[in-house]
Amino acid sequence: MTHTPTHHKDERTLVIIKPDGIQRTLIGEIIGRYERIGLKLVGMKLMVPTEDMVSKHYTLDAGWLQAVGEKSIKGFVDKGQTPPSTDPLEIAHSILGRLVKYLTSGPVIAMVWQGAHAVKIVRKITGGTEPLTSDVGTIRGDFVLDSYQMSETDNRSIRNLVHASGSVKEAEDEIEHWFTDEELVDYSIVSDKILYAPDMSDILGKVK
Repeated sequence: MTHTPTHHKDERTLVIIKPDGIQRTLIGEIIGRYERIGLKLVGMKLMVPTEDMVSKHYTLDAGWLQAVGEKSIKGFVDKGQTPPSTDPLEIAHSILGRLVKYLTSGPVIAMVWQGAHAVKIVRKITGGTEPLTSDVGTIRGDFVLDSYQMSETDNRSIRNLVHASGSVKEAEDEIEHWFTDEELVDYSIVSDKILYAPDMSDILGKVK
C-alpha cells in the first residue's frame, strides 16, 4: 500500500482507541475530538489484536527497541533511581511485553484519519504520552489520571486511551500494518470545500 499525498489535505495518520478507552465508553468523545477540528475518517474497524500484531506494530521501526530502552534508562537516572538493567534491549523487551499484554486485553478500534497536518494535529489533540502531565483540553489530559510513577509501581503499561502515529513515515508504516487498501475509503465531505478551497466565493451561490 502506498499513499502519496498530493496536497496537505491528503496526509493520513493512524489512531487506535485502546482497550481502556473502549471500556470507559469514550469512543464517541474521542472520535468527536478529531472530527470537530476537520479531520476525515477514512478507515475504521473494531478488533481484538493478536500478540504478534501488536509486537510487530511497535517494532516496525528497527530502531524502536534500542531507542525506547535508552529513553527508559535515562528516565530512571534523571530521577535518581537505579534502572532495572543497563541493557537497553533487555528493558525494551520488558516494556514491549507489557504493551502487548495491554493492547490484547480487549477490543480496540483502529482508525485512519485524513486531513491537513493530520499527524501533528492528532498528536496535539491527543496529548502527551503521560496523562498526568498532558495539558488540560487534550484527550489524555481530560480523561485519564495515570502516571509513569503509578504504572512503574504496578509493573504495567501506562493507560492513556489512545495510540497516535508520531510522524508521517511512522503513520504510513502503521496504516499499512493495520489496514488493506480495500479497507480505506476515498470520498468527499461538504466541509472539504470550506477547509481547503482556495477561496469560498461560491458559498452564497449566484442567482441565474
